[in-house]
Amino acid sequence: MEEKTKKEEKSHIDSSDVKAPPKQRLTVCLISAAFFGSVGSSFLYGYNLSVVNAPASFIKSFYNRTWMDRYGEPIGEDTVTLLWSVTVSVFAIGGLMGALTVSFLIKVLGRKGTLLANNALAVIAALLLALGETARSFEMLIIGRFIIGMDSGVALSVLPMYLGEISPRQVRGSIGQFHAIFICLGVFIGQVLGLPEIFGQEKRWNFLFAFLAFPALLQLCVLPFLPESPRFLLMERRDEVAAEKAFQAFLGRTDVRRELDEVHAESRAQNTQRTASVLELFRKRSLRWQLITVIVVMSCYQLCGLNAIWYYTNGIFEKAGFEKALIPYITLSTGGIETLAAIISGLVIEKIGRRPLLIFGFSAMAVFFSLLTVFLHFQDRFSWMPYLSFTSILLLIASFCSGPGGVPFVLTGELFEQSYRPAAFMVAGTVNWLSNFAVGLLFPFIQEALQTFAFLLFVVVCAAGAVYLLVVLPETKNKTFVEISQSFSKINGVADQVHEREMQDVLELTDANGLKSGGDVEMESCF
Repeated sequence: MEEKTKKEEKSHIDSSDVKAPPKQRLTVCLISAAFFGSVGSSFLYGYNLSVVNAPASFIKSFYNRTWMDRYGEPIGEDTVTLLWSVTVSVFAIGGLMGALTVSFLIKVLGRKGTLLANNALAVIAALLLALGETARSFEMLIIGRFIIGMDSGVALSVLPMYLGEISPRQVRGSIGQFHAIFICLGVFIGQVLGLPEIFGQEKRWNFLFAFLAFPALLQLCVLPFLPESPRFLLMERRDEVAAEKAFQAFLGRTDVRRELDEVHAESRAQNTQRTASVLELFRKRSLRWQLITVIVVMSCYQLCGLNAIWYYTNGIFEKAGFEKALIPYITLSTGGIETLAAIISGLVIEKIGRRPLLIFGFSAMAVFFSLLTVFLHFQDRFSWMPYLSFTSILLLIASFCSGPGGVPFVLTGELFEQSYRPAAFMVAGTVNWLSNFAVGLLFPFIQEALQTFAFLLFVVVCAAGAVYLLVVLPETKNKTFVEISQSFSKINGVADQVHEREMQDVLELTDANGLKSGGDVEMESCF
């Protein structure tokens, strides 16, 4: 019986090889969902990473004036440093709090509903941050940063989940890279608006924060008219009519029986399972290495050291001979390189695959961090050495955005099936924000102790990440969620009976609905 089943599966695979499914057409609905979903989510996260840099001196001056008004004496240097550190770092704490709420929110509101509700946090944060100076309250700025951190914590988990579930598998990586592209674009726009000619002035810095409301309101105007995740509608809400309409909108065709059949098969295989908790995810042996992989990848995403190189950028530019007034404009090159590399990655991810992009990205970062360490160590001895340091920084940024900057979020959505995906994103978000906070807290002390050799720690992290991915991670390109889960069965050391049953369901459905006269196989499910 087992031999017969294997032959049937082999026959099915051979038939699929004879007539492979055509390339999935990108629809206006799918592109719109990716674009407007990212505008109000990923873009805001990237924007908030860079927006505080330009007005830093003006905000500290505001803190001093407010302190004088309240207490009649200038603020101490240690106190203003503490307030500024809290203002910057509370963003990560808010992000962690947001990530911890994701599992509950998407269960109640759904994927799209959570993204829409999340915009309320962005608008509230924009008001607090923009009006803090008028109200003479630095507490409003700190609370605003915490709230926009919560917004980012929710967005970084929910948007990749939504994009992964609405995308056909042939373009799932490219659509998922909208997330990374808009993070980089947000960083770049934050740098542009922070220029002295725009909002980088003492009388205009609060407009930098008022701008936060614009992407949120734009998403609120468009996203309600786009469909919810069809997988969520069918598997969790049991609304087949709405799911069918969503599939039709995203795929651009009326016949979506195969997509519905595939999701039904997965739903039957998980019929006894509700949406799993984080504790259940950790206990599930068949998901052990998927979970370890997500933890490793998200840790490397933050601990690879990209954020830390900004500590050196201005000093390198100054020693390279650039005038101080020109440095903000030269810094734009870093944001431009980030965005360009993310766009290129999105264009090639379906041809190259997730695994090669991640391994190449982390390996290249290890090389360029090694070179940067050497160049920084000798830059005082040679007048031309700072230019090599600057080049290394640009190549580091390009390497990061080529894979490690966006693929981890795509991967988190692909490695888990529907019932465990919310818990997986909650774990990934928690690891992401804790690592972010750890880098911001510890790197200044590490840098003070090791000086330029501090970057060697990131060499170790990047190299270790590349080796792990080379050994453990299978390629997920153009695979269904079931096939991806099956590829981990061997390393998890479990007999994947659930997936075997589900695959048999799919085979039976193919036999019943997918064969034309003469035995030709119709197009496979896109999901």
